[in-house]
Parts: sequence; structure tokens; C-alpha cells
Amino acid sequence: MSDDDDFMQDSDQEDYDFEYEDDDEEQGGDVNIENKYYNAKQMKIDNPEEAVDEFLAVPGLEPEKGDWGFKGLKQAIKLEFQLKRYVQAVEHYRELLTYVKSAVTRNYSEKSINNMLDYIEKTAEDDAANSCIEKFYHYTLESFQSTNNERLWLKTNIKMARLWFAQKNYQELADKLRELHKACQKEDGTDDPSKGTLSLEVYALEIQMYAETRNNKRLKVLYQRALRVKSAVPHPKIMGIIRECGGKMHMSEENWKEAQSDFFESFRNYDEAGSLQRIQVLKYLVLTTMLMRSDINPFDSQETKPYKNDPRIAAMTNLVDAYQRDDIHEYEKILQDNKDLLADPFIAENIDEVTRNMRTKAVLKLVAPYTRFTLAFISKQLKISLPEVQDILGLLIVDKKLRGKIDQQSGTVEVESNTDTDRVNAVREWSSAIGALWVTVLHEGDGFRSEEGSGYLGGGYVTPNQPGKASNGVGTRMRPGGKAKGYSGKQPGVGSR
Repeated sequence: MSDDDDFMQDSDQEDYDFEYEDDDEEQGGDVNIENKYYNAKQMKIDNPEEAVDEFLAVPGLEPEKGDWGFKGLKQAIKLEFQLKRYVQAVEHYRELLTYVKSAVTRNYSEKSINNMLDYIEKTAEDDAANSCIEKFYHYTLESFQSTNNERLWLKTNIKMARLWFAQKNYQELADKLRELHKACQKEDGTDDPSKGTLSLEVYALEIQMYAETRNNKRLKVLYQRALRVKSAVPHPKIMGIIRECGGKMHMSEENWKEAQSDFFESFRNYDEAGSLQRIQVLKYLVLTTMLMRSDINPFDSQETKPYKNDPRIAAMTNLVDAYQRDDIHEYEKILQDNKDLLADPFIAENIDEVTRNMRTKAVLKLVAPYTRFTLAFISKQLKISLPEVQDILGLLIVDKKLRGKIDQQSGTVEVESNTDTDRVNAVREWSSAIGALWVTVLHEGDGFRSEEGSGYLGGGYVTPNQPGKASNGVGTRMRPGGKAKGYSGKQPGVGSR
């Protein structure tokens, strides 16, 4: 489904084609009426103003209201909306609604009206258009209230609620959502399984409203409730919206893992729906990966890999690459060259935490060789302000990641170096380890054995400076015949035989 398709549709495949939506329908009526209608269709692209007049003339040629008049009014209304003739469009739409009770079948009228409302919703560009759309919704509800067409009533009310959400008219929206929730429930107040899909659409709108107004407490309740709805087969874009709002909710709680999971599911659903919002959510997924301080590249998965080289996502791809390489200069350059990234309030709000993490790691790496340095030195090297340098160093000292003191008056930092003490302690530990090894070899090992293997060197061991004994400074074992063998150069603890 393309990006222009309405996400608030059920599983039925509906025809949104503007040019040919009526071509395959059964044709009837007078040949002159038919010819006039198709002649008007030929004029739509090149001369829409004259086409409107031709379409409006079609109903007058019918002796009584019928299919051709209904079709002619539909086409005229769409063109009038395109030409921004909103007053005339509303007037002719009210005339169109008089056909639905007798001139055309219920299913055909419902489908046509729904398509009409979808069309004007997607082509609205200004406040005047939105005002016109609101009148369309009002007259639709008024017309179908008496026909007991609950399905169309619910769909039109959802469209009305979506319009109020776009206008940030939260008071009207909240009242409408309560009415819609009630309509999707049974008499005992429980959710009606037969209206599960419509119910999820209502949940999606309400979740969006609470996400925008930052009411996380209410958002969490609705989010969990929406995920428990099992009786629906929702359009994937609905689930994309619900998961996206859930990811933002988890981000506000600094629950990076759950946020990452929700953004991935949101991206997957948007991608399935063919929605352009998938690109923005993919950026959120990359942002969350950096906040998690994860070394896993978010573009390694099968679903996201095709977008790795997408020019719309290139800035975020380069950003996460610089982040994982701890390249602060490249990271800052990417942000500087892609200011459009910060146009999204959600990214702008959360990228500061990533930037701070990057700068903190860069400060630690930069000052590692020094025992004394100035704040101005750090500021110049990393191209950040002095107050931020001081703030980062203060946090590092508090967290005991840097042992030192800041002299605010002189703007210097003295690092407490324990290098000499550490070296002495290391040598002492090394000497103790060697001594322990020597004791173990002499007392618990095999020691030195005689060549004949008759046991430890003992009574026959000769020490230097004794008369008649070997005096080479190395203990020897006398062999038969008075000859002695030295053991110089042998490693202690290795028996000689």
C-alpha cells in the first residue's frame, strides 16, 4: 500500500483511484447522459473548470435521481475541492448525500462516500480546506444517522477525530474519543470483539494525543491495553503508530532497551504499510542504539539493511559510525552539516544525551596523559564551551572516573597521580610472588635428586671451602671413584639424574 493510502482503513481493499473509479461499474441510462459524463472526464486534466460545469449538468439530464447523476456530482466535488472552491464543494456534497437513500445501493454509497472523504482529507492544504472537511464530516454524520449505518458512522467520526488531532483541538478530540470508545463496547462495558479493528484505530488516536501532551501515565495504560487487543486485524500503519508512541514513552523513562524494541517493531509495520514514516522511526532506532551505548550496528538486521545507504538516512548512518569509533570531531561535523536532523523535536530533545556521552569519552581520552591541564585547552581541542567542559569534568570527578581537583579561579585541573605508588606496589607484589614460588619449589617440589635417583641430595652434599671437597661454589654429589659432577646452570626444582 502506498504512502497516500489511508491508514485508518479496515482489511477491505477499497478503490481510491481518482481517474477510473467508476469505469468498471455497470453502465446504464440515456446515451446522451453517458456521453456527457465521459466527455467531462476527458476535460478534467486540461480544462478542469469546464469539466466541473459538464459534470454538474449530468444530474439535470436524468428524469429522476440515478447513478449517472451521483457519479457526475462526485467528480464535480473533487474538482471543486482541487480548485479550492470550498463553498460550492460543500453545497454539492449536500446534494450528493440526497442520493444515498434511494438512488444508489447502500454498499456503493458507503464506499463512494468513504472514498470521497479520504480524497479530500489527503488533498487538504490549508485552514479553509480543513474547515470545509469538517462540514463534510458533519453533513455525513447527519445524513447517515437516520440510516443506521453504524460502520460509516464510526469511520466518519474517526476521521473527524483525526482532523481535530491535526488541529491540536484536544478538548473536542477527548470528547469524541470517549464517544467512540463507548461505540466500540458492548452494553456491559467490555470491548466488542467484532469492532476490534475500529477500536485499535481509536486507541491509536488517543495514544497519539497523550504522546503529544506528554501524559505518560495515561499513555502507558492505553499502550498496554492496545497491545492486548487480539480480536483485530489492524492495518500495519495503526500498529506502527502505537509502537512509535510506545518507543517515545520508553525513551522518556530512559528505558532504552524497550524503546529500541518498540521502534524496531514500529519501523517494521510502517515498512509493511509503505509509509514514509518508516524513515523517521528508523532515525529514532539509530538514536536509541547510541543511547544504549551499544556496539551493534542497527543496520545489520535484514529489515533495516536495505536502508543503510538511503540518502534520507545517511546522516544518521554516519553519526552512529562516528559514535562507535569514538570520533568526536567527525560526530560534531555531521551534526553541524545536517541541522535538519534537529528539526524533529524528538531527535533534538534526545541527541543532547548522545552528544554529552561522546564529549565525556573524548575528555577522558584527551586528558589521560596529563597531570595538569587547563579548561581552555579542553575547550579548544574539542570545540565546546568552557562551562560545558567544567560541567563534564565535575561529573567525572564525582563519579570517580577522574581523580583530580578543579581550580576555578585559574581555570586549571590538577590530576592526582598515583603512578609511582602503583609501580612500587607492583614490584612488591612481583617480589612476593617470586619468593612464594621459590619456597613452594624447595619445600613442596622434588628439589634436587641424585643422578642415581636415590633420593634428595643430603649427606653427600659438598659445600665450598671444605677440605677435599669441590669448591666451585655449587653443591656436588661425589661419584664412585672420587669424581664429582657439578650442577651449575640447572634450574632450581628440576631434578638431575
